[in-house]
Amino acid sequence: MAVCTVYTIPTTTHLGSSFNQNNKQVFFNYKRSSSSNNTLFTTRPSYVITCSQQQTIVIGLAADSGCGKSTFMRRLTSVFGGAAEPPKGGNPDSNTLISDTTTVICLDDFHSLDRNGRKVEKVTALDPKANDFDLMYEQVKALKEGKAVDKPIYNHVSGLLDPPELIQPPKILVIEGLHPMYDARVRELLDFSIYLDISNEVKFAWKIQRDMKERGHSLESIKASIESRKPDFDAYIDPQKQHADVVIEVLPTELIPDDDEGKVLRVRMIQKEGVKFFNPVYLFDEGSTISWIPCGRKLTCSYPGIKFSYGPDTFYGNEVTVVEMDGMFDRLDELIYVESHLSNLSTKFYGEVTQQMLKHQNFPGSNNGTGFFQTIIGLKIRDLFEQLVASRSTATATAAKA
Repeated sequence: MAVCTVYTIPTTTHLGSSFNQNNKQVFFNYKRSSSSNNTLFTTRPSYVITCSQQQTIVIGLAADSGCGKSTFMRRLTSVFGGAAEPPKGGNPDSNTLISDTTTVICLDDFHSLDRNGRKVEKVTALDPKANDFDLMYEQVKALKEGKAVDKPIYNHVSGLLDPPELIQPPKILVIEGLHPMYDARVRELLDFSIYLDISNEVKFAWKIQRDMKERGHSLESIKASIESRKPDFDAYIDPQKQHADVVIEVLPTELIPDDDEGKVLRVRMIQKEGVKFFNPVYLFDEGSTISWIPCGRKLTCSYPGIKFSYGPDTFYGNEVTVVEMDGMFDRLDELIYVESHLSNLSTKFYGEVTQQMLKHQNFPGSNNGTGFFQTIIGLKIRDLFEQLVASRSTATATAAKA
């Protein structure tokens, strides 16, 4: 992708044109004749077109298996418009999703060992030994620089490594999976990062729902998988959240004493302060500590109700802003009441968060804080993208004029 800027410079130089390969500049002018005292002269406005390669913006999303990454990706790509679909004419088992603006790459594709190879080596997919971080870094870097890559494919059905697929550089590249922030080289390529932090109780319920219904796994195999993965999760996946710009933490509710069903969730959106082009969302009064129960005439709430909290905190030594929601929405069309009390949402019009939630009301988490905060972060990423593009275009224009 190339971005070109046109400048008009008055000049009286000779008619002609030139191209500067190093600076990606094109000079050309045209001739306009006039006479004064029978003397013919020319005045030629010159145009300078400066082109620069548009860098792809890279977003990292980290979470354990079965923690809602796919749903988050669908919400995010919807914000940018266009349906996210696998590459046309490619491998039907491809993990890649492509829309008009975004390309989502699953980092499982960088497994260096297939399913059988991991069994032989007695390692899980979470272990860095089972992943090719050199290739991950090289290909993410190439895409960020505007270069196409032949990316491998990990087949989740067969457990094998399939032939690679060609990936063109998009405007926004999302790398999602177990390790987007594990390798320092890859981490440095990220323009923004999110970590989905799901408690063990909630994770177990979600994984059963996904792996039993969608992948045909037995309850016993799911339990065994969770237990076998936990040491590696604690060692290699969980520590990545300290590097994230936003953490969405999903916990059991505090509204129901000793709740063991896991249907009602408490969700915290932990936003790091000082991130360029990202202003944390706040409730009512920025910097205050607030507890709010919005149930009443403007928001329908069945048992156990809804409670919001907001305030400053620290997270792994970083200053953060936390917005929390505990409970479930009964009617999404009433969500606009809550939306109207939140600031820095990066919406383009009043009610856009509510509109997005209604648009995807059948997605998992649409009646609680997981879908609500994922939608908000999607809008924040759109705003960050637009600010980054504007900033780079301004920098290019300033350099061209220098």
